[in-house]
Amino acid sequence: MMKKTGSAGSVRPTIGSNPGRNRNHNRRVVLDMVRAYGPLGRTEIARRAQLTPQAVSNIVDELVGEQMLIELGRLRSGRGQPPLQFAVNPNGPMTAGVEIATDHIMTVLIDLSGQIRAQSYRPITATDPAFILPQLRDEIASIRASVSDDPVRLLGVGVVMPGPFEIEGMSSVGPATLPGWTGLDVKHTASQAIGEPVEIENDATAAAVGERLYGAGRHHSSFCFVYFGVGLGLGIIHEGRPLRGAFGNAGEIGHLGVTPRNRPALYGPEGALERFASLYALRERLTAAGRPSATIEDLQQLHDQQDPILADWIAEAADYLAPTIAAIENLLDPETIIFGGALPDAIIDALIAALEPLPVSVATRRARTAARVIRGQTGQLTAALGAAALPMLETITPRLHVDTRTDPQ
Repeated sequence: MMKKTGSAGSVRPTIGSNPGRNRNHNRRVVLDMVRAYGPLGRTEIARRAQLTPQAVSNIVDELVGEQMLIELGRLRSGRGQPPLQFAVNPNGPMTAGVEIATDHIMTVLIDLSGQIRAQSYRPITATDPAFILPQLRDEIASIRASVSDDPVRLLGVGVVMPGPFEIEGMSSVGPATLPGWTGLDVKHTASQAIGEPVEIENDATAAAVGERLYGAGRHHSSFCFVYFGVGLGLGIIHEGRPLRGAFGNAGEIGHLGVTPRNRPALYGPEGALERFASLYALRERLTAAGRPSATIEDLQQLHDQQDPILADWIAEAADYLAPTIAAIENLLDPETIIFGGALPDAIIDALIAALEPLPVSVATRRARTAARVIRGQTGQLTAALGAAALPMLETITPRLHVDTRTDPQ
């Protein structure tokens, strides 16, 4: 059982509240306002955030002192003294995100504007903590050094890995989970190894956050993200925020037993969705045929060659995923369902096409404006980007459920 905590949030700026009671919230509001609409002057920030000019002035001065905002100069506009403009500091504090998968570590470094400043991919041969923790330390040190001669200040590090978390006796847990982490306080241990604050999250949930911030999810406040890691997971975004569940295990669809639309059903662990509709299942098929294919490039080449084993897997995976899509829609009523993760875009497109005809569900509406299933836009970086967003959202993005009364005090 892996012990963990994690959080994320909306990307839309919200309004401030009484600064005496909720100063941290107001700092997040000001930062988020400048990130979304900047460069902005103090007066414009105060107007948009519905905070007093004095409160905004104090917060802006504080954020400039912390190198989170920079002063750009004065904007010429009409009579009088032009207002000073402020923007997020692209060379200020940054966040790092790490995806730990069964066969690789993906690391990204992003600045406060959301730009990727560095990234790295490292294949791994083991996943136990004794091996992984030093790798995390080295990857973070290396990626920080690649950006600047001076150490980059980190707001924190997000680390994501396959779930489920804190489970015992779950017979259908598949091969995509990481052995050796049972009973470990991952957040504390990883923080000690890296020397920075750490947020821990389920990889599918983090991938949904990454897609919400940087990909197709920017246009949807409530959606589900089917994440093809080595296994299969579901990230759920509801009203801009991830739905995590009591123990961080919401969306573990890979362990569901599903009746395929065109094949006989299997029951028990052998009938779990992950056994058929996952990268692990595809690799298992290819290995059995004497054609092990480990990389994204290998899979892309097989697709380009119209490989029959790949085509058979796409057909079988779609048979299992089509009823799963309808079930997700009936349970959660999302605006759309997004497919993404560790598969080439061309294979994801083929898989989405093979879902048709989808079963009837609550999503079967003539007035729909979005397709029921679409491909994500962030590719193989999705989970790592979501990981990097975790400390940023925790530190500088306002919560949705806060006191948003507009009385500026």
